[in-house]
Formats: sequence, structure tokens, C-alpha cells
Amino acid sequence: MNKKVKKVGILTAGGLAPCLSASIGYLIETYTRVAPKVEIICYVNGYMGLLQGKSLKVTAKVRKNWKALIEHGGSPIGNSRVKLTNVKDCVKRGLVKEGQNPQKVAADQLVKDGVDVLHTIGGDDTNTAAADLAKFLKTNNYDLTVVGMPKTIDNDVVPIRQSLGAWTAAEEGAHYFANVVSEHNANPRMLIIHEVMGRNCGWLTAATALEYRKLMEEMNFVPELGLSHHRREVHGIFIPEMALDIQAESARLRKIMDQHDCVNLFVSEGACVPSIVAEMEAKGEEVPRDAFGHVRLDKVNVGAWFAKQFASMIGAEKTLVQKSGYYSRAAAANGADRKLIKRCAVKAVQCALAGKGGVVGEDEEQGDQLRAIEFERIKGGKPFDIKAKWFAQLLKEIGQPMGAVVEVKH
Repeated sequence: MNKKVKKVGILTAGGLAPCLSASIGYLIETYTRVAPKVEIICYVNGYMGLLQGKSLKVTAKVRKNWKALIEHGGSPIGNSRVKLTNVKDCVKRGLVKEGQNPQKVAADQLVKDGVDVLHTIGGDDTNTAAADLAKFLKTNNYDLTVVGMPKTIDNDVVPIRQSLGAWTAAEEGAHYFANVVSEHNANPRMLIIHEVMGRNCGWLTAATALEYRKLMEEMNFVPELGLSHHRREVHGIFIPEMALDIQAESARLRKIMDQHDCVNLFVSEGACVPSIVAEMEAKGEEVPRDAFGHVRLDKVNVGAWFAKQFASMIGAEKTLVQKSGYYSRAAAANGADRKLIKRCAVKAVQCALAGKGGVVGEDEEQGDQLRAIEFERIKGGKPFDIKAKWFAQLLKEIGQPMGAVVEVKH
């Protein structure tokens, strides 16, 4: 154990994922077990709380009750979207004063709080922010270590094989659609679009469809009365990594609509976004973006765009767009994710006590070894491999052509 580590800070940031509360719980449990004298504080609302100096102490009572954190979704200590290198945004939001460097404010707050190690739990934005902070700390001779854990339901962080919470999100999204799909018989010729989270990566959409079809294997049907497998089937999957031939797909889906009186589509919230943004800009409409420069997908409304494109072409009488994102991302971690989260938490504590920074995850570029991956190697927007055998089989089973691969730049 590195005796210099007397106090650690924990923060969660970015959007929710089914791993945040559990990650906090497993970090607390691991420190309590292997280094009980190390103090722990949690910053409120992510980097925002760090800048504002707002934190909660992990007391003996909290340590004893750590298991309760595993049972819940969300983040008990709160999240926010703050980019420390976006000085203008930090000033605008009142997080720092004009002329202040947010990274220095954050670093000085860590020193003031006596923190030796900062654990960041978040996605690519959170961990690139952590990387920036770690670089600033090193460059300016702050004796602090930053150890991140990879949270994102999109499963799109390079070079991490599996992000925390993604398995759960797919499972929860499948359960969500298992109810929503019953709406197909609320109206003749119904088009149902299940919009799934995934800005640049279609993994979650594909995995959710896969999990939903597993649920269907356990269902019984009465086709004589219209309760058929075909009417509850996934008829199309549209993700950012696949080009959309709307004419060909409309012709294929029209046949399904004519035969089964409904069409059910799974669509990534990031599918065809460049086309939608181009349309908005051509009309002179403003394209809202967040502090990281990302297009605000809730404002772009991909599901509605797909509904508009397909409805008339396939002869839909009624269209229903439902989004499972907030339902699935706020769930408590399932069994598979808990095992992965625990492994990452144990490794994160080991790395922290050894003074080794980075983002803890299974490194795809080093044989899936669980290690502290160097911050400079962490990138967002990892594309889903549409050539994966399970996905190719999924498309084959639902009768959808593979389509062309869209070039994805990092």
C-alpha cells in the first residue's frame, strides 16, 4: 500500500447508467476492506461539486451500509455535464469567476480537501475530462492521482471491451419494449419505433433487440387470434454504423405491414443524425449543442424523423415513437454488470494505492487485460462492429439486409 494515500474523492458525471451507485458502493467496500484508514469523500454533482467545493463524507455508518448502494440505479451523489477545459461555459454557469482556470480551481480544491486520489466514474466525456485534469495536475506538479471507471450504456469507449452498465441497459430496454410492443394492436397498420440511446454507436440498440428476442423465446402465442410471434417481432434495426437505403427498406417493410398489420423498428438515437442536422441547417434552424459540442439529440428527435420518413411510404395509419433511454439507464445494475463493476472497483483501488492513474477496464488492445488504461488512449465514439457474428445472425433472422458500413471517424 502506498502510505501517501490518506484520502480519496469520488465523483460521478455525465448521463446516468446502471452502474454509478453500485460503483460507489464497491469502491467504498473495497477501501473499507483493504485500506480502512483511508478517508473517503464524494463530490456532489460531479465536476460541478468539485469546482464548488461541495462534498459528502463517507462515514462509518455509510461504510457499514454500502450494500444498499448496489440495490439502486442513478447516482446518490448526483451528476452534471461540466467540461473543465470549456472555460467560457464554466464562467457562464457561475462555476468559476472570470479569469479563473477551471482546472486549477478543481486542482486547488482537491488540495484543500486533502485528497490524494480522485476516482471519476463516467463515460468518454467524463474520462477525457479526467485525462485533461490528470495532465494538468502532472504538468503543474500536483501530487494527485486520477483513477477512472468506464460508465456508458453505449459501450463506445476506446479501447474498453465492455463499459459498466451497458448489459443492464440492454436488458432493461428489452423489458420496456416487451410492454410497448403490445400497442401494435391498438390500431390497424401501426408503426412502432423504439428509439434507443446511442449517439455514435449502435451496440445498445442491437443488444437491446437481441435481449428482446430472447424474451420472445419464453413467450406463448395464439396466432389464430392475432397473438403472433410475427406481430411482436423486431422488423428493422437502424444504427449509426449502417447506411439507410430508405427506398429499399420501405419496400421491405411495406410487405410486412401488409401481411402482419404492424411494423416494429429499433432505432439508435444517433442514426442518420448528419442527415437530420443538414436538413435543420438548410432550413435555417439552430442545432442545439451541449458543453462538449455534441448535438443535443433530445432536440433533434431521431425517432420522430424516422416516423416521418417511413409512415407514408409503408402506409402506416398510426405511428408511435417510444424512447426507453431514461427507463433503462436509471436501472440498478444486473448480475453480470455487478460482477464487472466489482472487478473494476477492486482494480481501481489497487491502482489508486499504487499511485497508478488511468481508466480501469478490459483493454481490447492488450488481450482484454483488466488494467488502468492510459488516459491518452481513451476515446469516445467507438463504432459497433456490425460484422460481429451475433449481429449478422440477428439481421438474418429478422430478414433485414446488412446494408453498407458508414465511415466513422474518431
